[in-house]
Amino acid sequence: MADQAGAVDRRLLQAGSFKSQGNACYAEHRVREAVSQYHRALLQLRGLDPSLPSPLPGLRLPGTPLTAQQQEILQELQADCYNNLAACLLHTPPPRYQRVYEYSLQVLSLQPLNVKALYRAGVSSYHLRDYSQAHSYLSQAARQKPKDGNIRHYLQLTDSALCVSREEEKQRYQGMFG
Repeated sequence: MADQAGAVDRRLLQAGSFKSQGNACYAEHRVREAVSQYHRALLQLRGLDPSLPSPLPGLRLPGTPLTAQQQEILQELQADCYNNLAACLLHTPPPRYQRVYEYSLQVLSLQPLNVKALYRAGVSSYHLRDYSQAHSYLSQAARQKPKDGNIRHYLQLTDSALCVSREEEKQRYQGMFG
């Protein structure tokens, strides 16, 4: 039992190490390497999360459930890695907005008020042309960080796009019934 808890702690430490290496790569603008490190961290964590299927045989640690502290560390590491992956994908030409959106939702499922995830979900929704969804995410982010220039900028872009979209819709309907 104690050996099992030690194995969980070692896996959490290894995941944290991969995340830190990813952060260092990201800081040095080595985005591809950062992505690789974050994925390695998530693979370590995946074997600990009983709600997820194990990607590889033998990766799952059988036996004892996680302690409350281990569960908290697991969720925090998962949220950080998904958030960092989303940031990386925004800096990869061309940005993969659908993946950014999916990773942001992963973070928001763990931390519903995470401002960075709300912002990235909003930015990706904007670029995917889901302006009402973008407005929702960006408004939530703006309520928490009202002075953030990036959030305000994308909120303005989204509001403009919503106005144009509504006007185009109005014109379409007038043509149908006019």
